[in-house]
Amino acid sequence: MTERVFVFAYFTDNGQHGMRLATSRDGLHWKDIPGFEFVISPEKGLMRDPFLLLGPDDSFHLIWTTNWQSQDIGYASSADLVNWSDQRRLPVMADYPSTRNCWAPEMIFDEQANEYFIYWASTVPDFYPKNKGSSENDYDHRMWSITTKDFQTFSKPKVFFDPGFNVIDITLLKTPDQKIRLIGKDERLHPEKKNLFVCEAESFRGPFSTPSTPFTKSWVEGPATLQIGEWTYVYFDVYRKKRYEAKRTKDFKIWEDVSSQVTFPHGARHGSIITLPLTRFNTITPRPHENSPSN
Repeated sequence: MTERVFVFAYFTDNGQHGMRLATSRDGLHWKDIPGFEFVISPEKGLMRDPFLLLGPDDSFHLIWTTNWQSQDIGYASSADLVNWSDQRRLPVMADYPSTRNCWAPEMIFDEQANEYFIYWASTVPDFYPKNKGSSENDYDHRMWSITTKDFQTFSKPKVFFDPGFNVIDITLLKTPDQKIRLIGKDERLHPEKKNLFVCEAESFRGPFSTPSTPFTKSWVEGPATLQIGEWTYVYFDVYRKKRYEAKRTKDFKIWEDVSSQVTFPHGARHGSIITLPLTRFNTITPRPHENSPSN
């Protein structure tokens, strides 16, 4: 079996400092990479909810939330997680000027279509009826998406997941049974939800099944997943208590709480996880990030 390393990209505080990286060999104990601090810092705005993907071009592609209120998402790429391209703000919702925000973007590479499928949560009051009062500040998010082959030209944005209620923080994965799973956060406050659910589909683009009953308690967000053998681990940010917790499952029906077994760097918030062969990870040469703020 090829040796591998799990890499967790995350942010701290309000996202003003940038992205940090932690690693694990067992999916339970996560530690920052020695020599790294904030490996990339925002040139403008914030760098929240970093999502890191190793593309078929062997480059690391990073997208993130640029601010609490914006019509764009951030983008940069790197061959080694040390040297980064110029940061760009992708105006994904420019066609909808009433858009209030673009939160927690993620993406997958669709091998069949040979393109990247990028998705995020936005509230667009002029586009669909809102459930006024269901969440803070009248937010009523749906999941939007675009596609691109080269991060230069993009399709028009469209709603890709609408469960009929306020939803954010979607992550997509293919499980060993070859099913597509969607894990997301029910963002409703009235009635109080703020918990995670699961849907199934035959394709990353849906259609998706009715959301399951929640498998977490309330006031969690930012699910990130990792497949280790038969187990699918789901890590999530318990943001009111300022800690990470985790559950694992083999069938997405029975869940085992493994929160007491996991350790994350202090202050870690909403991030993403990739798996790298040890040989690929060993090509990364850490160095302190210039002008990094202190912890």
